[in-house]
Amino acid sequence: MRIRRRLPIPLAVLLIVAAVALIVTLRKHAPPEAARLLPGADGFLYINLKWIRTFNATSELPPVSREPEYQRFVEETGFQWERDLDQAAFAVHYPQSWGGGTAGSATEPRFSEVFVGKIDSTRLTAYLKKISSSIDDYRGFEIYNIPLEGRTVRVVILSYDSVAISNHPNPDVIRGVLDRSRKLASPFGGPWLLRKFYRKVPLASLSFAILRVKPEMSSFGGFESWGLLFPKPAVAVISARYLRALHLRAEAFTNSEEDAHAITEKTAAFLSLFHAAEGSVGAQGTDADVKTFFDSLKVEQSGDRAILTATVPPGFMKKVLTEAPPDTLAPTPLPQRPSPTKRPLKPAPR
Repeated sequence: MRIRRRLPIPLAVLLIVAAVALIVTLRKHAPPEAARLLPGADGFLYINLKWIRTFNATSELPPVSREPEYQRFVEETGFQWERDLDQAAFAVHYPQSWGGGTAGSATEPRFSEVFVGKIDSTRLTAYLKKISSSIDDYRGFEIYNIPLEGRTVRVVILSYDSVAISNHPNPDVIRGVLDRSRKLASPFGGPWLLRKFYRKVPLASLSFAILRVKPEMSSFGGFESWGLLFPKPAVAVISARYLRALHLRAEAFTNSEEDAHAITEKTAAFLSLFHAAEGSVGAQGTDADVKTFFDSLKVEQSGDRAILTATVPPGFMKKVLTEAPPDTLAPTPLPQRPSPTKRPLKPAPR
């Protein structure tokens, strides 16, 4: 009888241990919380700058140059993107003309973002009040409406270390982000597209992108090449891991093996052009970092997937960024209120 009475105790312990193990496993395979706060969209991007700095992956990169607008933003808020931003999650809303996108009435892509980092809430609040045209009160939180290039950018401070921004025409989008931030975080949460394909992102990835790719995208400037590679709809999962070098992986999930074969063949043709260009870059043609990058470019087919992989040595990244125009290296602050004599700033990377 004494043995029978004691059996429930170890059984309860085992059940608790099993439940904890299940939660840890789900958390391990769940998208980052910043990304889970995002609204439903047609694409998602995420980058963990805190871990990138921890791995010292940016030590080889050139310093960030500050334009006058960015310098004023730093002075007023005390926030430096390159130093204080830890995580950034983006949701991309395609226009409805792109096969029924989620941008509502917008005729061009719109974006929603969640930023996590070291924030001085007092100084940031003062800055947002200064540049906003109006402020909405939603469940005790202030949503700042900032006019920018004919649209409204909405900003809300979610907590002591996180901010949400959206230029979606529907104000309910950023309100939804705020509502989700007030609830207990769940590994089952997050937009459907993100949850379905995040499991395809390799472990220890510091950055990833999950994007619906549609032929209609080629009608918008900057997306022409996507239309050439993807004649039919697909989902692209792109990831980056840093293990002494930047390891890139891009997978295209298609509806058939024929579609995957077509993408693989077209990508291989582009890679052939890259390899041909390797011999025409002058003195850099014998550079070890450049050669390592070009030699690492590989594309293969696996069933209904086309897979592209590449390894980018730190030296190659430094060369590319050093030779880039200075204004492409500087981060941009939150938007400022437009004025007749000054061109408004663009919002944080869109």
